[in-house]
Amino acid sequence: MPRKKAAPRPKGTEADDNAGDNRDRPLYVISVAAELVDMHPQTLRLYERKGLIEPSRSSGQTRLYSQRDIDHLREIRRLTQELGVNLAGVEEIIRLRRELDALQRQMETRIGSLQSEISERLTDYRSKGALEAPKEGADEVAEPAE
Repeated sequence: MPRKKAAPRPKGTEADDNAGDNRDRPLYVISVAAELVDMHPQTLRLYERKGLIEPSRSSGQTRLYSQRDIDHLREIRRLTQELGVNLAGVEEIIRLRRELDALQRQMETRIGSLQSEISERLTDYRSKGALEAPKEGADEVAEPAE
């Protein structure tokens, strides 16, 4: 089966965030993807309409699913079939996961900027002589005198 080149996803999508990750490379047409996840192709179309999955599109607008998409479809199947979650619940779970991922990225960015700021301030204080550089063994805690 010939593979078609997928149209690029919009900036800010999960695929863009993980550029270079082979799991995001569009590989499978809908019939193959449906077979891989043991679902009907119409079910995959429904999930796309509901925003549960966002396959790439070829230049001819053919849906192309990546390994990450296949993994998401398997998770949706697990939620619906094994755990009995309805599609509204799945939508909410996916929305909350995306929100959590975004908040985690924001927190990691903030931690990185705070660490940089602390490092810059320490360097600045040390250069002004306001704070001595730690001495060898300074990380050891002194025993209290009795």
